[in-house]
Amino acid sequence: MRPKVFLVIGFMLAFAAVSAQPPASAAKHFDQALTYFAKRDKDKACAEMEEAIRQYTPFSEAYSELGQWYYEMHRYDKAVDVFQRASRSCPKGNETFAKPLVKSLICAYRPAEAMEICSKYAPKNNNAEWEMLKAQALFVSQALAHPLADTPHNLGCRINTPDPELYPSISADAQTLYYTRKMNNEDEDFFSTTVDSCGGWFTGRNMGSPPNTPDQESYQYISVDQHYLFFTRCENRSDNGWEKGGCDLLMAYRVAIDSPWTVPETFGATINSPGYEGMPCLSADNRELFFVSDRPGGYGGMDIWVSRFENGYWQVPKNMGPYINSAGNETAPFLHLDNNTLYYSSTGMAGMGGSDIYYCRRMNDSTWSRPKNLGYPLNTSADENSICITADGQRCYLSSDRDSTAGNFDIYEMKLPPALQPVPVGIVQGDIHDSLNGDLLNHASINVNKPDGSLLYHFMSNRGDASYMITLPTGINYHWHIDRVGYASIDDSFTLRDRSTVTHNFSLLPGDYVMPIHDSLIAIIHFPLNSAKLSDSDVAAIHRAMDPWLLEKGLVITVNGYTDNTGNPMLNETLSYNRANLVAQALADLGFDPVNIQSKGWGEANPVVPNDNEANWAKNRRVEVIIRR
Repeated sequence: MRPKVFLVIGFMLAFAAVSAQPPASAAKHFDQALTYFAKRDKDKACAEMEEAIRQYTPFSEAYSELGQWYYEMHRYDKAVDVFQRASRSCPKGNETFAKPLVKSLICAYRPAEAMEICSKYAPKNNNAEWEMLKAQALFVSQALAHPLADTPHNLGCRINTPDPELYPSISADAQTLYYTRKMNNEDEDFFSTTVDSCGGWFTGRNMGSPPNTPDQESYQYISVDQHYLFFTRCENRSDNGWEKGGCDLLMAYRVAIDSPWTVPETFGATINSPGYEGMPCLSADNRELFFVSDRPGGYGGMDIWVSRFENGYWQVPKNMGPYINSAGNETAPFLHLDNNTLYYSSTGMAGMGGSDIYYCRRMNDSTWSRPKNLGYPLNTSADENSICITADGQRCYLSSDRDSTAGNFDIYEMKLPPALQPVPVGIVQGDIHDSLNGDLLNHASINVNKPDGSLLYHFMSNRGDASYMITLPTGINYHWHIDRVGYASIDDSFTLRDRSTVTHNFSLLPGDYVMPIHDSLIAIIHFPLNSAKLSDSDVAAIHRAMDPWLLEKGLVITVNGYTDNTGNPMLNETLSYNRANLVAQALADLGFDPVNIQSKGWGEANPVVPNDNEANWAKNRRVEVIIRR
């Protein structure tokens, strides 16, 4: 992801600086060098280009090509040598090759020499690029003087191969590492590995289909409870212009950790656009989605956007603003499980030379601190393009091409110093069940509030096993509110003492233990598969059912929407909201006060019959209208 515009511009200027044509012998070596480079024989290509320069000293085009090659091969000292020779040998060479020379000096960790050149040319040119070079040279100087205590180490041949390995993601229990491999420099697929008995990693294995396909699957994120998979798929095509718009966000679901993934489904037009959408990261409660897009409304190339899942819908994404995003590319967002610390990669801020990893901390619901560079040697003059942090905040896994040519990434592990660590968190897991018969209660609503009463997390117990898993900062007394249709809600308090994993189950009493005050089921509206429309007969049925109540004042009407258990639970929640809202609107159209109409979608919760055949699925796809007097 390294920007190469600065080199290309410098090279074009260099070409124009010399009007004389090189002799035929030098031109022959130049063409031969390009041929070798196209065949990926880079050593012979560089040797031939050096010979072309030897035969024609002011050969600016040859200097430009050779310097770029050395730069991309991460042989920065050689790139410096080439551009220095070009500066001396070509007409107006000092000025023409100043920028690529400064960039090469910065990446060669020679910031003092870079600042000396900047001091000469920056005042003369007075533009943003020169100011960025000055800031970058100063940053490198300071970073080299105060390096981090630990150094990233390569995870080795069980994980890394001659192909690029990118975008690591670690499970909440730190037992599974997920990543992307770009095989044969073409097909990108997801791989995973687990911890072996010696504390290392087993050989990575392809995750199979689904989610992998012959298309490009890249940058996955698995939710804390490991039931949802969010990822990027590229090379998509569709007629509507958004459902499959080149690179889009998709999601899949699994009932249990050892179950297969469902066939992935695309997000709607609220999230996906005709532009690029990718690199998703989900908050610990599955309600906040960070992703990367180049859609209109950003601050440069790729920007980080965020959307919240509220009332059954992913809301319109918001750009994270100019503090986080820059004129460069901001990519690979990773929100730590503390829900407070965001790490990401950027090419638009002063760093070590390539794309660097930065972090910022949440100040409130909409404000983040200014980003800070993670420093050297976590960041280098190569590209560090993504990072993930373990739940305890002490270790990170990052993808970097520091030991190879540009774009050939490996995955590294490193201990984080305390100053760069997120807020310490532990894991709370358990299930929701009926306190009388022990039945598991899926789709229970779980609210976790801070001591001041403000909401920290909202999430649902899992469809398959009614389990939940959440990560929480330690040492805080949290207030829990558990709610499920058909059951009395409960409140609880709980303090997570340390970073360990704690089991905390919740028991709910059936609703008939809290006697309702004249609750009456008035109407049931059934819906065809995937439908969210009311037919004329549905509207007439609602009118007949509600007609006896039209003149009564003060009625409280509850509208509950449900689906069957086919498809994706998150999409089913949205569909049940849509259906409930349609019925609620029909009631408002009849003259009932909208203030007294409460509608909610419960997805697959509370089936009236087992979800085991078409007839029963049809009975469970319903909206119930309940009147409380």
